Amino acid sequence: MGRWGGRHAVVVGGSLAGMLAAHVLAGHADRVTVVERDRFPDGPRARPGVPQGRHPHVLLEGGQVAVESLLPGFLAELRAAGAPRVGMPSDLVLWQNGRWFRRLPATTHIYTGSRAQLEELVRRRVLANPVISVTEGTDVVGLLGDASRVRGVVLRDRSSDVRGEQQAVEADLVVDASGSGTKAPQWLTAIGAAVPHEETIDTGLAYASRVYRGRDGVLGGDTAGYYVYPSPDQVHAGGALPLEDGSHLVIVSGLRGDEPPTDDDEFVTYTKRLPHPLLHRWLDEAEPLTPAFGYRRTANVRRRYDLPGSCPAGFVATGDALCTFNPIYGQGMAVAAMSAVALRDALADPRRTPTTRRVQRAVLAASRQAWDISAGADRKMPGATGSAVAGGPADRVADWYLQRVQECAPGDPVVGRAFRSVLTLAAPVTALFAPPVARAVLFQPPGTTPAEPPATPEEPGA
Repeated sequence: MGRWGGRHAVVVGGSLAGMLAAHVLAGHADRVTVVERDRFPDGPRARPGVPQGRHPHVLLEGGQVAVESLLPGFLAELRAAGAPRVGMPSDLVLWQNGRWFRRLPATTHIYTGSRAQLEELVRRRVLANPVISVTEGTDVVGLLGDASRVRGVVLRDRSSDVRGEQQAVEADLVVDASGSGTKAPQWLTAIGAAVPHEETIDTGLAYASRVYRGRDGVLGGDTAGYYVYPSPDQVHAGGALPLEDGSHLVIVSGLRGDEPPTDDDEFVTYTKRLPHPLLHRWLDEAEPLTPAFGYRRTANVRRRYDLPGSCPAGFVATGDALCTFNPIYGQGMAVAAMSAVALRDALADPRRTPTTRRVQRAVLAASRQAWDISAGADRKMPGATGSAVAGGPADRVADWYLQRVQECAPGDPVVGRAFRSVLTLAAPVTALFAPPVARAVLFQPPGTTPAEPPATPEEPGA
């Protein structure tokens, strides 16, 4: 890849991963072109190119650190725009593996505003850079180059009057940030390049979401939101998370064969499958603001472009085009930002020439912890299928320890803090093996937890 100031980079896809990648590449090239199949809306509105955009999104702590590193001051802008900053576990009623979490003082925070709002704020910041331009309403339909090197992209305008006309655009680097529906394997095959090996785990999980407004715009007084996590023994999940306008985005999910409906009445009835009637009772009094929207593409898919011979020079994948997670765990936006930081650091490393494979390995490494969490949890769900479902002896030992962590986390402040830091990608998995955590996990019984959903946060020191 080399040091290539004065050259042209093309980013395929203008969502969060693509915009942040373009921002990074603007520091290394004279021109960066973002090619987006949609036309961007005026303001924070959902668009067709983000198929899960109407569903809940959270920006985990690891993603917050990454975005702030790339776009200093961004979190202040996000707060100023009204995005809810929710403390965990103090502000939420949480259920997992048969236990309610104590509402201890927050050790981490998540942002739960709409994805459309966050993307619009990122887009505004990134496109203020004159090095970056956008080609909207345009599909990438192929790559230029051969098995050894990608040299650009083939574009097709999506407008009706010129549909079918193609244009070749040369580039020194092409970054695929086109999302989980990426066509890059087909594009690479067409120029004689190898197709990356794919690792998959699919539980068949499907979900449906709908916006509601409760009394005075508040969900249960001191409670910002609810969430029930899925597990092998409780396959139905769901909850309600606050949005920037005071409404709440409600989600319910189930596995293959028991998918949640999008019919108005049936959507509310489906919440009875959750382990407590709390959400169902709230919906009976809340006002629906939108129809229910469904989503079923929730498989974990990792494309191994980092392996020898898996990718020609001049091509890098990032975001969901590289590694897609079951969205129920809320990792996608954080990993997109963390991957952009990895791209930045790999390109700027003065000790090593940033070859395509080295950069791709760095970007993939940024998603590894999220993959281990999402794939590790889904591997144990009933009916899971895919090439990466089977685990070895080491996985079984790790599963036993992590099961103990999950049993202790709802009631133990030390284990809970470490557990949340890992799940929000703010600390490495090794945080779960720190001596205070290991002592609690291995030698102490799980702490007492509430028998019913805790209505209020606990006081500090309680």
